[in-house]
Amino acid sequence: MALHSMNRILPALAGFCLLIPGALRAQTTPGGFRWPDGKRVAVSFSFDDARTSQVDAGLALFEKHGVKATFYVSPRSVEKRLEGWKKAVAAGHEIGNHSNTHPCTANFGFSAANALEDYTLARMDQEFDNANRAIERMLGVRAATFAYPCGQKFVGRGTEVKSYVPLVARKFLAGRGFRDEMANDPKVCDLAQLLGVESDGLSFEQMREMTGTAAARGGWLVFAGHEIGAPGRQTTQAAALEQFLRYAADPANGIWIDTVRAVGEYVRTHRGGRP
Repeated sequence: MALHSMNRILPALAGFCLLIPGALRAQTTPGGFRWPDGKRVAVSFSFDDARTSQVDAGLALFEKHGVKATFYVSPRSVEKRLEGWKKAVAAGHEIGNHSNTHPCTANFGFSAANALEDYTLARMDQEFDNANRAIERMLGVRAATFAYPCGQKFVGRGTEVKSYVPLVARKFLAGRGFRDEMANDPKVCDLAQLLGVESDGLSFEQMREMTGTAAARGGWLVFAGHEIGAPGRQTTQAAALEQFLRYAADPANGIWIDTVRAVGEYVRTHRGGRP
């Protein structure tokens, strides 16, 4: 080949080679896990307790932006807005199990008569089953994931304390914690103990910053909230949430938003885990 021809080809080849690493980075996260469609981070929005504001304010907001969320429900609360929760199911949102009676530590006054310290593993197992049956009866769906009430994962006291995480692992695809500090690493996270970061009270800027930190590691950020609406106690601010959903819709930001179940199934499958 003539020297002058090579001089024309080599710069073109060099430019082509520079493009390849960028294309690979768009598909594979810094941590080596590959999210679908070249996304850099996964985000799931989840909400606990079947609060009425989730139906009254949240469903319309998520529908407006074409986003699916996960709602961890307690059956008695579902009955207060049953038709609304049926609409949530019809819209494709995930309904998860949040136990039947929401047991937490006796240190909470509301849970003193239903305290985890007084539970056994068998009793907790019944909590799961009773909630599953009620959800299936009312909404026609089987809960695939679970959220630990108050983020607590034990039963019993002192030397008799036992973790009920193994029960969750046997019965559900995933179990979500609460008030954790970071995103999940999809390569190594325990699906039965997913980290859940509280979304209540966060500004848009805080949500965006947390997502950026997760994206730098190729992580899965699971938000956990309660009410949806104006700023207040245990409330994910609707204005901040909507601003974030607009931000996430920009393909340039590389954000995949989906339910805990959908992302959990993807993680399990793509890191070689067994069903």
